[in-house]
Amino acid sequence: MTKPHVAVLMGGWSAEREVSLRSGKACADALESVGYPVTRIDVGRDIALRLADLKPDVVLNVTHGRPGEDGTLSAILEVMRIPYSHSGVMSSALAMDKAMAKRVLSASGIAVPGGLRVHRLEAAREHLIARPYVVKPNAEGSSIGVFIVTAEHEHPPQELNSAEWGLDETVLVEPFIAGRELTCAVMGDRALAVIEIVQDNRFYDYEAKYAPGGSRHLIPAPLKPNIYSEVQRLSLAAHHALGCKGVSRADFRYDDTPGGTGDLVCLEVNTQPGMTGTSLVPDMAAHEGISFAELVEWMVLDASLDR
Repeated sequence: MTKPHVAVLMGGWSAEREVSLRSGKACADALESVGYPVTRIDVGRDIALRLADLKPDVVLNVTHGRPGEDGTLSAILEVMRIPYSHSGVMSSALAMDKAMAKRVLSASGIAVPGGLRVHRLEAAREHLIARPYVVKPNAEGSSIGVFIVTAEHEHPPQELNSAEWGLDETVLVEPFIAGRELTCAVMGDRALAVIEIVQDNRFYDYEAKYAPGGSRHLIPAPLKPNIYSEVQRLSLAAHHALGCKGVSRADFRYDDTPGGTGDLVCLEVNTQPGMTGTSLVPDMAAHEGISFAELVEWMVLDASLDR
């Protein structure tokens, strides 16, 4: 049986471009290793014309950030009637808008951080909530543009004032949630293994995510069975609440220290998790006995199903 021609979309022009290129290469290599004809496309503003010329059977979209993760590419592919991986237009746009996603998750009974959504310049003028708190762009990924403000910081992050900011003009100012960093992916209707992320940095930043040795993945996460299963349940609930398709990943904080809240707080849901050599989802899949090539092939086959 002839396997479908897959166009792997990667790169683009967001702050996550380099990560996307690495994810795309890994996925394209994996598909070719199991016999798929693959065309690798570094996404530019002529992507519709390139796809019209290429006429692929299916698209594997691993373009992180805008335009691949915010629903823009999904909308183009919908109009062109090309099957594609990951979530649809609405769920992609919703999950990318962290403030709106928090509202939907909260309405679905999933605990999320509180806080404010403001212009970056307002967040730079004064401390808008009690320290410690976190400032992050409302629509970016890979921990890009994230600041943790502690009692030691007399002023808010002045990088927010920079004329070269180049990220989302709207930021979230959220209370810092103490505790262990947990994450769990959903593959279709199945929650995969839970990972605890341990790193030397103050938080799981860009370097910790993508530099070799930047963090350690404890899998399965050393949790009590009821907490472990609750992370899986909440990850699946978040996937469904946002209308996700294919693979998504939910990130949590869990404070089980003496005097801690004991709550599981969902920080965000990623509708197109990274697929690099240091990424989390491939580790989760491997723990479940799913090789990287099998994971990527599953995403291609899932993309071909009716939306």
